[in-house]
Amino acid sequence: MSVTRITVKGDSPYDVVVGTGVLGELPGLLGDGVRTVAVIHPATLPEISRPVCDALAKSGYDVVDLPVPDGEQAKSVEVAAGLWSALGRYGVTRSDAVVGVGGGATTDLAGFVAGTWLRGIKVVLVPTTLLAMVDAAVGGKNGIDTPEGKNLVGTFLPPAGVLCDLATLPSMPREDYVAGLAEVIKGGFIADPTILMLIEDDPEAATRPEGEHTRELIERKIQVKADVVGADLREAGLREILNYGHTLAHAIERHEGYRMRHGEAVAIGMVYAAELSRLSGRANLVERTRSILRAVGLPTSYRADAWPELREHMRLDKKNRGAKQRFVVLDDLAKPARLEDPAEELLEAAYKETAR
Repeated sequence: MSVTRITVKGDSPYDVVVGTGVLGELPGLLGDGVRTVAVIHPATLPEISRPVCDALAKSGYDVVDLPVPDGEQAKSVEVAAGLWSALGRYGVTRSDAVVGVGGGATTDLAGFVAGTWLRGIKVVLVPTTLLAMVDAAVGGKNGIDTPEGKNLVGTFLPPAGVLCDLATLPSMPREDYVAGLAEVIKGGFIADPTILMLIEDDPEAATRPEGEHTRELIERKIQVKADVVGADLREAGLREILNYGHTLAHAIERHEGYRMRHGEAVAIGMVYAAELSRLSGRANLVERTRSILRAVGLPTSYRADAWPELREHMRLDKKNRGAKQRFVVLDDLAKPARLEDPAEELLEAAYKETAR
């Protein structure tokens, strides 16, 4: 069994373990002294949590099974409060741990609950989707949603470890797997162009978990994120580049009532960011962006009539400072930059190009 360990550096370094059939690595990530482990997972997918619970029980832990709603419905104050109550009932202490098993919404929630229970207890994340493996579970940013927007309430808590078992990917619905590719492609544009070349070499294979370059693509994207968050945990500067395409993406998700897949919204958001880059006199990567996204089956445009509402949603973006809007753009391939307080005419013109 081949195992890759990618270390996320910083004040609290941890490993992202990548491999097939690697649940045996879980006790090592939890470390010494843990007695009770609360496993947070989607209620409708017991098949992904059962092997984790069984592995923990066999290793001698007291396992608390805590199912939550699917997807973004889990990321609410009400769900978090229910989990806090459960942790109290089961006597979870500061020396115990939370394990979050599932997609990005579940790992976001698990990290948030662990970070706020007793002012922070140990958490290990076991992402089971492509999106969660390459993005949501890596980096120590945790959050829940409010009616005003996505991830506006959250914490910074690096996990004790992240366990990416590639054996979970073949069971993913194809549409969800393809949506996760958006974050992989984003990593290619902001930092590692080899990612783009591998996908362009065989786009169809990139859409399959058993594709020739799948593991390399996953590990490369994790390495991109590890390098960035290891240098800037709290999004003081460098980490903002990971939000490439996300300002419009989050607005679209809210406009859709979070019914659109995150990766699909990010794909459209990357086209918008590419248009902003081009129209502001920076890199012109619009056609390459559209081409690679279309090649794997991701959307590249959105409704023209949605702009007024999307513009209002964008005003709540986390990168903003006061009334100043900030966007991540590209000066060149793998050379991200920040566009501060652009003119309204530029923002609208870029959207018109995106919507065509």
